[in-house]
Amino acid sequence: MKKICFACIIAVVALSSCKGGYNSVFKSQDVDYKYEVAKQCYVAGHYTKAYQLLADLINPFKGTDKAEECLFMNGMCYFNLKDYETAVVYFDRYYKTYPKGIYTELARFYSGKASYMQSPDPRLDQTPTYAAINSLQEYVEHYPYSQRKDEINNMIYALQDRLVQKEYDSAKLYFDLGTYNGNCLAGGNNYEACIITAENAIKSFPYTKLKEDLSILILRAKFKLAQHSVIEKERERYQNTIDEYYGFKNEFPESKYIDEAEKIFRQSSTKIGA
Repeated sequence: MKKICFACIIAVVALSSCKGGYNSVFKSQDVDYKYEVAKQCYVAGHYTKAYQLLADLINPFKGTDKAEECLFMNGMCYFNLKDYETAVVYFDRYYKTYPKGIYTELARFYSGKASYMQSPDPRLDQTPTYAAINSLQEYVEHYPYSQRKDEINNMIYALQDRLVQKEYDSAKLYFDLGTYNGNCLAGGNNYEACIITAENAIKSFPYTKLKEDLSILILRAKFKLAQHSVIEKERERYQNTIDEYYGFKNEFPESKYIDEAEKIFRQSSTKIGA
């Protein structure tokens, strides 16, 4: 009974320290007391105060279970404060220091999730997105039967769609530039660049939700390329357009773009007398 009462007193004092008198706790040399206060601050959602205390406890508790817990909680504090970059640092440090630790799976999971949260807008450099995909894929490799696998896969698909969106935007820009050749100093033309960019995106991410949009863009670009061809290449390029139409129709028979595709097919067929 005395132990229970003492624990309750510690908890009450610790919780009150989160709200006031924090400086005295921070300056205290009693690491066990600071540890209890840090945990109570964490539970109460006072993450800034918690991580400030926890950071001072990792070294004093080195070699103990408390050091392991402090390191993981530190990462969670930053994660909950939405400082995902710092959270990744602590989670990575945790599972590299404790590869078979109590929280290793969670540390890998939250490291991947924090990386996912840092993925930028598709218009920006996507290096962080690639890093996030790698982190999440590493989790799946380590824990292929995890109950979090579906959540992880959904995050990976979302990140891949972000990469595809960037490629789609690039392909669309080439298409919109059309016959302008000021950006084609190395040769080629914008319609060819559009086709190559969109086709590469589909090859890299064959199950993307943007596949239909990429496919119609390829069809449009092939048709435009044929329209602006020299006579020697005109027939071949219209035939390529017709072939692309058949592939599009077979894969997307109920496409929202089907009327446009049919029109391109009719005009191309007329050009070659098909």
